[in-house]
Amino acid sequence: MTNRRPRYYSSGLQRKINSRCVNYKRFFLSNDRPAAGRQWSSVFPLSLPPESPIFTDKQRVLMQTASKKVVNGWAMYDWANSVYNLVITTSFFPIYFLAVTGGNDENARVHLFGRDFVNSALYNYIIAAAYLIVTILYPILTSIADTRGNKKNFLRFFCYMGAIGCSSLFLFKTDTLSIGIIGFMLAAMGYAGSLVFYNAYLPEIAAPEDQDRISARGFSFGYIGSVIMQFIGFALLIIMSDQEALATRITFLLVGIWWFGFSQITFARLPKPVIKSYVKGNIIKDGFAEMRKVYGQVKQMPVLKRFLRGFFFYSMGVQTVMLAATVFGSKVLHLPAQKLIITVVLIQLVAIPGAWGMSKMSSKYGNIRVLLSIVFFWILVCLAAYYTASLAHQGVNTEYYFYGLAVAVGLVMGGIQSLSRSTYSKLMPDTKDTASFFSYYDATEKLAIVIGIFSFGFIEDITGSMQNSILSLIVFFTIGFVWLYSALLKQKQLS
Repeated sequence: MTNRRPRYYSSGLQRKINSRCVNYKRFFLSNDRPAAGRQWSSVFPLSLPPESPIFTDKQRVLMQTASKKVVNGWAMYDWANSVYNLVITTSFFPIYFLAVTGGNDENARVHLFGRDFVNSALYNYIIAAAYLIVTILYPILTSIADTRGNKKNFLRFFCYMGAIGCSSLFLFKTDTLSIGIIGFMLAAMGYAGSLVFYNAYLPEIAAPEDQDRISARGFSFGYIGSVIMQFIGFALLIIMSDQEALATRITFLLVGIWWFGFSQITFARLPKPVIKSYVKGNIIKDGFAEMRKVYGQVKQMPVLKRFLRGFFFYSMGVQTVMLAATVFGSKVLHLPAQKLIITVVLIQLVAIPGAWGMSKMSSKYGNIRVLLSIVFFWILVCLAAYYTASLAHQGVNTEYYFYGLAVAVGLVMGGIQSLSRSTYSKLMPDTKDTASFFSYYDATEKLAIVIGIFSFGFIEDITGSMQNSILSLIVFFTIGFVWLYSALLKQKQLS
């Protein structure tokens, strides 16, 4: 077989790699070497076949960060798909869904599947159903990402699924409710499914010491892209003020086109997949077997076990707040669409210094202590939201109360997510099977979304008031706080 130089490595760099040596002891002790049964390509992602004589076994563990062109190409997928997360799930779609299904009256109902649903509760059920499907598929998808060499094809498949789902929302009107539901679910599944394979590319294009920096670049690309798309949609609403419904549906179409179009840069620049040799086993059985294996290990680690239980419960609250905040502002507080969209942007802006501040605090006081303070703050935010809803029912203008809630949520939104993930990483056992452990972590979070958002919708559905649903969030955060405190006590006991 003719050896081919990887397209993102220069000849000079190739000679440099070939000339370097690796200490024998480092090879056998380093976390960078592949775990038993893994392919070399998962550690050293070159286009050369693993058996190429250009590299010795020791040299293959010298992971080199890809060129700037490849790294930026990878980050462009964040630019492409983050518009879904901000424009569809957080701002425009929740407002439009309520408008199409009866407005923001608390008694607005939708007849579907032979029964009547509160429209905002139905919205929550749709999200829960989409994430339930993703949660079930997640072990299978991660098994594919870890053992097969066709990540790019699966990334492309879920990307196109999400883009088509977003674009199909252009057809969503009062008499086409089924199109809106199917399109929204496809978009949610496409977004979550594609992230599995997108994230799996990071260790293949970045050396371990560069992964934090490159991951942050992807985040920044996504933030900038989504805010630009948010302003485009907002501009359409202003220009087409007499046709707001059409302007919103055009925004949905643009989101799908944006997602599809900019992702082509990613597909063009990511390295060609290394087709791995036949991997024995069943991807469905193996995927769930990995989850059971990690669960068995977690049960033997008292601090990690307690932390994950706390994380599971407070994630129910955090994720539900993020997904339901706009619906709450529209239906309970009766705020106009333009002010809700501006509020969403405000939350994004405040989240950046908030995450930075939480990171600084964790280095001084410790992760779990800071998480305890953040979860307690979330409980106060929920109590304030409940009080704000009570004022709205009394006819009080609560616009500025909502802005205050938005700033409070923004301060702790990014911090609790990033700090939770880094805490989990620190508490994990010293293992080379990090992919399986983070798959377990992500699956835990997605299951929390399903239970949290379903509970929020179900309580509103049976009581007729979203204000009552806020009480469930307080319960979730309180249980999470108790488990976190238990983890802190156990950590002190073992130290």
